[in-house]
Amino acid sequence: MVRATLVSGVLVGAFLGFIGAFGTDDMPLSQRIPFMVAISWIATLMGVAAFRLAAMGAWARAAYWRVGLVAGLAMFAPMGLVVWSAVRLVAPPEHAPGPDAIPAFLVVSLVTSLFFCLLVAWIRRDAGKPPPAAAAPPKFLERLPLKLRGAEVWAVEAEDHYLRLHTSKGQDLILLRLADAVAELEGIEGMQVHRSWWVARDAITNARRGDGRATLTLKGGSEVPVSRTYAGQLREKGWI
Repeated sequence: MVRATLVSGVLVGAFLGFIGAFGTDDMPLSQRIPFMVAISWIATLMGVAAFRLAAMGAWARAAYWRVGLVAGLAMFAPMGLVVWSAVRLVAPPEHAPGPDAIPAFLVVSLVTSLFFCLLVAWIRRDAGKPPPAAAAPPKFLERLPLKLRGAEVWAVEAEDHYLRLHTSKGQDLILLRLADAVAELEGIEGMQVHRSWWVARDAITNARRGDGRATLTLKGGSEVPVSRTYAGQLREKGWI
């Protein structure tokens, strides 16, 4: 963040120095650019302080442009006086701006302060928003036996009143209906492919057809039959 701020200050200052902003066009370019870079760094620090003050109000969270507007209005007057004082110090006596030039400096400072503050507010419009909440893991993973915790679920096979879990850490049995397991596996890309099988998409290593039926080969070598009831859905998904 510090490096980005310094680089931004150099770029903005170099640009303002090149165009001779704030009546500095009478200064040599070799002096003008370093002078405006220093002024730009002062403005950057002042802008950071103004943004922090502007963002303190709860109302500021409603729209990013409000923070930029308030920050620009808060800093333009002191920044205009800083620039006027600095130009007065470095300019030749015959070109040094007098007090009557202060309104002109304030107008230029108002325009530049509002422009850059609104630009920064727009760039950082999402910075204050909380990150999207991570999706909760499938409830079914809570049912995994201790020895299978953290494993990838490859398939669930119904065996009487039990389910055989096929995972990256091996197999085990749990007491649960397949229909309930399928509902709790929501969140893992997969589907029921047989009245006794649910399969994860990433677990399939091969699919073959023969004798009017399809068979899926899973990681670990298990072979899963695909019933006619689900074959059409698998073809639509491009699984077979």
